[in-house]
Amino acid sequence: MAARLVPVLKFVIKGGLAGGAVYVVYDQGLLGSGTQGAEAFRKAQAALPPAIQEWISYTGWEVRAVQPYNHIPPIPKLEFSPSDSWNKGVRMVMSALSVAPTRACEYTAEGWKYVKDLIK
Repeated sequence: MAARLVPVLKFVIKGGLAGGAVYVVYDQGLLGSGTQGAEAFRKAQAALPPAIQEWISYTGWEVRAVQPYNHIPPIPKLEFSPSDSWNKGVRMVMSALSVAPTRACEYTAEGWKYVKDLIK
């Protein structure tokens, strides 16, 4: 009986973790618009340094450096805008698609010229 219960229990635990992850993502607004995602990213940027500092003090870890200072280096500021990156990618794809027919004609002409030169 216990052998049959283990796979079901694993499935329930994995399903609960996956469902919880989807709920957290939805609750934080990451499945919404780009502005909601950017706002969630700003919240994470603001909350991360204090959370790391609290975790380090909770675990009792210290940074023992050879230098005269004994502190953790500051966490770098991330200047990243998901909406700007997405828009840049869309612009690049659209630009490539707009010149694709012209480039295809150019490459075809070059190919035919190369084949004609080989035949001569």
